Amino acid sequence: MQAARPQAVQELLDRSHALGADPRNTNYAGGNTSAKAAATDPVTGDDVELMWVKGSGGDLGTLTAAGLAVLRIDRLRALTGVYPGEEREDEMVAAFDYCLHGKGGAAPSIDTAMHGLVDAAHVDHLHPDSGIAIATAADGPALTERIFGDRVVWVPWRRPGFQLGLDISAIKAANPQAVGCILGGHGITAWGATSEECRANSLEIIRTAERYIAEHGRSDPFGPVIHEPLPEEARRRRAAELFPVVRGLASTDVRQVGHYTDSPEVLDFLARAEHPRLAALGTSCPDHFLRTKVAPLVLDLAPNAPLEEAVARLRELHARYREEYAAYYDRHATPDSPPMRGADPAIVLVPGVGMFSFGKDKQTARVAGEFYVNAVNVMRGAEALSSYQPIAESEKFRIEYWELEEAKLRRLPAPKPLAGRVALITGGGSGIGAATARKLAAEGACVVVADRDVAAAGKVAAELGAKALRAADVAIAAEVDVTSEEQVAEAVRQAVLAFGGVDLVVNNAGLSLSRSLLETTLADWDLQHDVMARGSFLVSRESARVLIDQAMGGDIVYISSKNAVFAGPNNVAYGAAKADQAHQVRLLAAELGGHGIRVNGINPDGVVRGSGIFASGWGANRAAVYGVEEERLGEFYAQRTLLKREVLPEHVAAAVFALTGGELSHTTGLHIPVDAGVAAAFLR
Repeated sequence: MQAARPQAVQELLDRSHALGADPRNTNYAGGNTSAKAAATDPVTGDDVELMWVKGSGGDLGTLTAAGLAVLRIDRLRALTGVYPGEEREDEMVAAFDYCLHGKGGAAPSIDTAMHGLVDAAHVDHLHPDSGIAIATAADGPALTERIFGDRVVWVPWRRPGFQLGLDISAIKAANPQAVGCILGGHGITAWGATSEECRANSLEIIRTAERYIAEHGRSDPFGPVIHEPLPEEARRRRAAELFPVVRGLASTDVRQVGHYTDSPEVLDFLARAEHPRLAALGTSCPDHFLRTKVAPLVLDLAPNAPLEEAVARLRELHARYREEYAAYYDRHATPDSPPMRGADPAIVLVPGVGMFSFGKDKQTARVAGEFYVNAVNVMRGAEALSSYQPIAESEKFRIEYWELEEAKLRRLPAPKPLAGRVALITGGGSGIGAATARKLAAEGACVVVADRDVAAAGKVAAELGAKALRAADVAIAAEVDVTSEEQVAEAVRQAVLAFGGVDLVVNNAGLSLSRSLLETTLADWDLQHDVMARGSFLVSRESARVLIDQAMGGDIVYISSKNAVFAGPNNVAYGAAKADQAHQVRLLAAELGGHGIRVNGINPDGVVRGSGIFASGWGANRAAVYGVEEERLGEFYAQRTLLKREVLPEHVAAAVFALTGGELSHTTGLHIPVDAGVAAAFLR
């Protein structure tokens, strides 16, 4: 039996979406909102007071009813009678499960007590940059009183939890005129008797803080300009040169995907004299430093320093960062602390160039960068009015290595086999390339769909990212004619700027003209060798530069052909080009193995359905050669195989995954037939 949902729930969702849609109000997945209302208990038929509150891990801007935790207020408030004190407040999170109503909805977050114990029908807890600027100012209490009078109350820093909920409840009771509070080092909380009143109170705090900073703050809180940003073209060129190196360093413990930001806020921060001091202080709001770590790595060279010097200095600074992070862990860890998760930076700042942020996937990396931009805005506001003073390092450690955070990490699903890897697929707009893109994305990879037909590539990329928060977090399209050295280099550069590098390259672009020796023109010969032999060489060479700079190994896979080893009629140019590709596999496997880069090939045959090659006339020609109807060509190919099965693009894609998914980690220089068994093409 399902109880009807009160109107308050829809009002809560509408308020959450309105607040979450504006990044000035809160950051992605940051903050939480709640509503209390009476509902009918489906068991007793009596009214019961319930609270709906954003559950753990949700995002206000996209919140749905399924993302709300539903708790009984009487049971939640009864927990105050068994509260064992601040030293054991973490035990209260498990107690929330005994307060759930029905199936309870989403898992309650650590902030549930803040909402349930405060005597107000509607409560918002948000992380606006302007509010956190006041919360992290050295004279935050005085600023709060000066800006808001008695309408907003200062709450000293306390780690989120049951005690903070008790504190805010007591402050609201003692200050009936107040509409909310500034949480020291953290954010804001507001309340109201109605959903609209609560939203208005939240916005009053946020906008009032914004106006005060704008009207009373210093114009140059970060000091004078000491490094002008590089011009855009030079900036992006330098970013593409540095990114693979930086990504490799940031992946020392766990492979990471990267995101590059050269927004005006970041470039201005890095251009000014105070950025080294402020960056070293680290972020303050728990939502910030859980994603950005306690502090970024900052390159201490001028933007126009020689590339080799910048790379060498980044390596030195990375080694120092790891030592300092390990020391930070050792300073604060207790016997009960979780193990150190990794000592690499999540944020790397390069003056004149921008910010590189990292995470387990593109969305995590992008969000980490967005949070650091929030932190920059917080620092600007705090420094404009006072001086920036984040919470103590020991408090940051208590949250970063909080057992409750560790438990949340343990609940995450196991990563997919290709998680953290970036795949570049040529000829990705159709046939084998498109099927490979779908397979690799489904297995966790970020994908660059490269094709001469950029519209087709864009369609595949959009399909891959259709279910993501942002499609570009999963896949991008790149226009490339693989015969062009410049276009190949640009496609690889796009992959680097989008995801931080390249890990898995699939040389799939191809075409075929079915003609006899005497009918094959020099143009026919050159075209097929240009696309497949020259094109594969160019893609492999440009990708290898990145793979070597990353120093994380990698895979290059050639989609060759059964025709690389099988001598068929009317096929001299295509077969010779495929044989060239096949030997490139062997040559590059021998050359790149010392870098941990594996090079393998796949020899398909008779992939008719969905094939761009067959659709462009090759199918009609081959059908004529074999004396069958074109629409029955796939069936013809199947019947001449040992297994009597038609080969589809998805079968080739599966072979690419088999080579790159981790189970064949010690295999290189191999060619895998995907031809349903053509005895004449058996490798010898």
